[in-house]
Amino acid sequence: MGKKVEVAGIMGPIWFMGWLFTIGFLKVTFFKGLLALIIWPYYLGSYFSAL
Repeated sequence: MGKKVEVAGIMGPIWFMGWLFTIGFLKVTFFKGLLALIIWPYYLGSYFSAL
């Protein structure tokens, strides 16, 4: 039997790495980056849950 791959377990770290790359690429300051890591996922979740 094959192993099951949990998508949620894989996508979380990939999303986090992509988010950190985006913050670094845009040269955002530390505090703006920290605020973005806290606030932006809330807005994404509320937007996509309304769809």
